[in-house]
Amino acid sequence: MVDTPHSDGRAGIDADLVQRLIASQFPRWGDLPVTPVEVDGWDNRTYRLGDDLTVRLPTGEGYAPAVEKEHRWLPVLARSLPVAVPVSLALGVPGEGYPFPWSVRRWLNGRTAALDRIDDLPAFAVSIADFLRALRRVDPTDGPPAGAHCF
Repeated sequence: MVDTPHSDGRAGIDADLVQRLIASQFPRWGDLPVTPVEVDGWDNRTYRLGDDLTVRLPTGEGYAPAVEKEHRWLPVLARSLPVAVPVSLALGVPGEGYPFPWSVRRWLNGRTAALDRIDDLPAFAVSIADFLRALRRVDPTDGPPAGAHCF
């Protein structure tokens, strides 16, 4: 995740587009407010949808295959990892002028890790090691091929 905010509208994606996509494909969430997240990544634009959800949209064609891959694998990882993993609730399809699949997920509260936010660096390192050990134990059967752009 990039540690700088991006302005709304990057990659042709803005809150108005997200609101239209939600209204047309998932009307049950159509009344929820849509706002850009404060710190956004590069491969995707992420928007808050109300208080408990996010909408995640790839910024380019090369990132679009990850949408279905994440929808399939995040629940598998969630059962196996010692950290919270966002649950994908719905898959959106191209529409409203947006050309790629996209997803709606549960929102996870948190902050980007930074040295000034870590009180106990050795304990943090152990938690990262525990995460990596748990990740290595996940059965990769039917998973993406080695070296594939995964997440």
